[in-house]
Amino acid sequence: MRKQHSLTAFLLIGIGGYFLLKQLKLPIITDFYSWPTLLIILGVAFLLHAYMANDYDKLFPGAVLLGLGIHFHGVKYYGFWIDHWGVYTLIIGLAFMIRYQKTKSGLFPGLLLIGLSLFAIFASNKPSWFYWINSSMSFLESFWPLALVILGFYLLFKKK
Repeated sequence: MRKQHSLTAFLLIGIGGYFLLKQLKLPIITDFYSWPTLLIILGVAFLLHAYMANDYDKLFPGAVLLGLGIHFHGVKYYGFWIDHWGVYTLIIGLAFMIRYQKTKSGLFPGLLLIGLSLFAIFASNKPSWFYWINSSMSFLESFWPLALVILGFYLLFKKK
């Protein structure tokens, strides 16, 4: 397989398969005819490309996209799914750990985010100083698209 075009190939296979299954209208997979499935497909394509082409820079975005897709799908279709801001930091922390597995960078932020997430989600007696984080995250949950726009402009115009 030509490694330079593998990401494009995986994306085309995944998205083509998604729309083909959507056209076939198979009743057993109707829950997957949604936009979170596209995030899952994108994440899997990035991860497959990263491992097959030894392009480990794609591990982090692949893990984030896959994690977000699974999370949004779970929130929509499963009543037991945790819908808490700590899940987002958990996904990013796990993405750092997946990248650390191959690049040996990102261990500390990954462990820090995973620890913060688990504490935020499962600790019943949180200290009083922790509630400012909850209110800040509630604000960010409302305006997260703005954060994406700002991050995009930063990446576009940052000096190398």
